[in-house]
Amino acid sequence: MKGILARHDLPWIAPFAAFLLLLAVLPRLDLAPRWAEAARWLVVGGVLLAVSRPVLDRPDLLSDGYRTSALFSNGIVGRPESSFGEAGRSDPVALALRFARAALLVPVVEELFWRGWLPRWIVDPEDIRRVPMGTFTTVAFWISAVLFASEHGSWWEVGLAAGVLYNWWMRRTRSLGDCILAHAVTNACLSAWVVAGGRWEYW
Repeated sequence: MKGILARHDLPWIAPFAAFLLLLAVLPRLDLAPRWAEAARWLVVGGVLLAVSRPVLDRPDLLSDGYRTSALFSNGIVGRPESSFGEAGRSDPVALALRFARAALLVPVVEELFWRGWLPRWIVDPEDIRRVPMGTFTTVAFWISAVLFASEHGSWWEVGLAAGVLYNWWMRRTRSLGDCILAHAVTNACLSAWVVAGGRWEYW
């Protein structure tokens, strides 16, 4: 193995890495909610356009389902707390950008990483291009599903269910676009429920 990562891995990883970096940095900058949301869009959107455009443009890579409220209400560990404070909830611009981020930006960033790159990298760390899209070994399937679940904090069981479903759908269709669409519908339904019902703990 020449190295852990290669240049061809970057389009799949860079948006997710930028997204995680902003999660760590933005809270320290004490920006107004609308500017924090705008920064996420500019940085992550810029990375998508600059780095991930080649894989997004390929028709063989891109082409529903949503989680029910009952499933969302079954948190097992801890009590979820919203990262979207009162200032953001009362700011229509910040609220709209937060909704759009969940429904449009996050699905692309996460699916590039969780379904497009990670399972194939587990199968062949030296060159994911040798692994057809939608290829999963048993180990790759469950590692990606469990790590995806861990990203969802107190709602890890919902993340695990979604990760298993998205992985299954990816293996069945071999279409990253299908997974992005399913993820977008999931997040849009959740976000609409959060805003309409004032259930901010799910954000």
